[in-house]
Amino acid sequence: MKTIAKPLAIVGVILLTSGCAATKGEQRVLTGTALGAGAGALIGAATGSTATGALIGAGAGAGAGYLYHRGKRDSDYGRY
Repeated sequence: MKTIAKPLAIVGVILLTSGCAATKGEQRVLTGTALGAGAGALIGAATGSTATGALIGAGAGAGAGYLYHRGKRDSDYGRY
């Protein structure tokens, strides 16, 4: 139980703060960050370093959210 409490607390804090975005782009980046941190925390808990997994996952998720937003924004305006 103790090993799962820390990742759940990290994910909970990220999810609570991810609803504070003002624009669609910010929301997409924060959603990616939250999903990445959650996945990273779970993988990190399984491999022995929850915090490191959450940080790496958050960075990867933020990057993925940003790239998704750029692709979505460009397709909305008909850019290739």
